[in-house]
Amino acid sequence: MKLKHIALIGSLFPILFSIVLFFGVLISADSDDENSNFSSGITGMNLSAEVLKHQPMVEKYARENGISEYVNVLLAIIQVESGGTAEDVMQSSESLGLPPNSLDTESSIKQGCKYFASLLSSCKNQGIDDLNVAIQSYNYGGGYVGYVAGKGKKHTFNLAESFAREKSGGKKVTYTNPIAVAKNGGWRYGYGNMFYVEVVNQYLAVPHDRVVMLMGGCDSIREVIAFPKVKDASCLMTEAPTPVDPKQLEELGIEVCEETETTEE
Repeated sequence: MKLKHIALIGSLFPILFSIVLFFGVLISADSDDENSNFSSGITGMNLSAEVLKHQPMVEKYARENGISEYVNVLLAIIQVESGGTAEDVMQSSESLGLPPNSLDTESSIKQGCKYFASLLSSCKNQGIDDLNVAIQSYNYGGGYVGYVAGKGKKHTFNLAESFAREKSGGKKVTYTNPIAVAKNGGWRYGYGNMFYVEVVNQYLAVPHDRVVMLMGGCDSIREVIAFPKVKDASCLMTEAPTPVDPKQLEELGIEVCEETETTEE
């Protein structure tokens, strides 16, 4: 039954992909016409195991702050801020006016969730319903909410760039993130990260193979991807890599010579 589901999805996927691509082009064209936004084109990045291990604690403090629906965003922020490996995992100490890396892991998550909830509340109070404003403000600080509120109430890359330019006095620093390299050759202004929304959003988009898995009702992503991946890079379908059968080598006229060790005199 699952194979039938997969076959059906496989036949419909090109059509669905074409529709998504069509609307994506329209949206992209509209953004280009307005010359106000920037899309990195890099999406569907997976959260690391180091980040996912913090999910129960993130869920706990997100629930306490009434923002349970934003757990995926909070995890993406952790991925960007620390990769899940630093003690101050959400780098939230600065939102308390403390030096960087001042908080332990639980305190960092507790404060990070509280701070993000306050940014969402500030957006709501100023008539902003764009989640990206709250995301960028996590990096820039709450002042960005007011900045956007007076300039259309919607985050754009141009607004993030101009905010950083004003705050940094126009000072540029090298930034080799692939998104920045694709956009401007690899730099940002020396205040916060004007690419923060794009970097975080990489981890919010769902990869195509996961979409197919969910649509097909499959229990594992390995049921829908062409080449199942395991930790030792072997293929479960062909059991590769394995030694070649001698009969196959004989048929092809191939002789395998064992490497001999040589000693230098």
